[in-house]
Amino acid sequence: MSNSQIDLIHQGNLSMQVCGPQVPSGKVRVSGAKNAATRMMAAAMLTDEPVYLLNFPTALVDVYQKARFIKALSGKVKLDKTASSARFDCSQLTPRILDKYDFPIRTTYLLAAGQLLRQGKAFIPYPGGCNLGVRKYDLHLMVWLTLGCHVEEKPYYIEITGQLRGADIHFPISTVGGTENALLCGAIAYGKTRIYNAYVTPEIENLIDLLTLMGAKITVIGTSLIEIEGVNYLRGATIPVISDRIEALTWIIFSAISEGNILVENVPFKLMEIPLLHLKKAGLDFFASSNSVWVSPESIPEYGLQPFEMACGTHPGIISDMQPFYALLALHSAGRSLVVDYRYPERTTYLEQLSQFYPGAIEWKPGKITINGKKQPTGASVVSTDLRGSMALVLAGIMAIGKSQIGKVHMALRGYDRMKEKLVKLGIQFDIHPQ
Repeated sequence: MSNSQIDLIHQGNLSMQVCGPQVPSGKVRVSGAKNAATRMMAAAMLTDEPVYLLNFPTALVDVYQKARFIKALSGKVKLDKTASSARFDCSQLTPRILDKYDFPIRTTYLLAAGQLLRQGKAFIPYPGGCNLGVRKYDLHLMVWLTLGCHVEEKPYYIEITGQLRGADIHFPISTVGGTENALLCGAIAYGKTRIYNAYVTPEIENLIDLLTLMGAKITVIGTSLIEIEGVNYLRGATIPVISDRIEALTWIIFSAISEGNILVENVPFKLMEIPLLHLKKAGLDFFASSNSVWVSPESIPEYGLQPFEMACGTHPGIISDMQPFYALLALHSAGRSLVVDYRYPERTTYLEQLSQFYPGAIEWKPGKITINGKKQPTGASVVSTDLRGSMALVLAGIMAIGKSQIGKVHMALRGYDRMKEKLVKLGIQFDIHPQ
């Protein structure tokens, strides 16, 4: 990805044009998980020794943005697209105030621990990313304050100063980002840190595995308590990033609803048992090997996919990031389906855009989506509102009759490694260009 392409993505100036319907056929390999890789990059900032991450999604926009920040602080990042790996050397990392804080990523709070380790001060951008309703950063302020730091919100950045000291952190709600931040800070804090109401996802388990290899002392108790004994030095390590369960589900559902023929490789079956069970309950008869799923027209029963009721919540169930793809599945099922989202009830903004492909088929209110299925999408001009919603619009546009335009498609590029390359390999013709 060139610097000019990154600039266009940062400015939100990319649009996708596609003419359908097109039917995908071929192989696609699931990349390393975005929600693990970008967190593990922050862990690499906690040591002066090299960290190697394998099965790494090298072409993600969020990866480039976080790498850009690390380099701005004199860290070194080497991304190897051919090997799908990354090398980090933060031995010269130095906290400093930057001229610009134009980093459109949600997890900027994870960039604090590596800076605090070195000089007892950190300067981080304000969190950006997707607007999925109310997602403030007050829980991260609580983490730093509880661990003994002073926090000052400046016009363009957040300044955190002080010596991290272990303490008990009581989250009022289970929080992925808060748990990640507390893990990174607690690993290098003086003394013991306990995280109550922690949210332990597969991606967080991957982060804990890396930190443990680096020498951190972390114990997970039950499903929501984490104890950390801070250490004064962490070493380098090598570890693979887990496969992206959301990406795997995306390609499986895409093949099913488009009547395509896709072999999805590198599928993390252990991380998505319940999501795959729901697909089987809807009638999808896919073939699975030890690490792959094959979906073909023969996978669809003669009477079509069946409507369903499902709720989005926490792992090991169906997480909210998967919601847009079950909505697509429902749109192509033979009847009326109900999708409920307990985790992010406000995750409905994308539906106004998706409904332009499927007029009159979707009704929604916060937390509840009702879908009348068995609809053939028609071409539309839409604008992306969030990462997963953007990918749902891309898939709808590929299947729609006629021409479609998806604005702000850079949002999908934030979370789907080599998305353009993978679509081309599936035989999809499209054009992505500046708006």
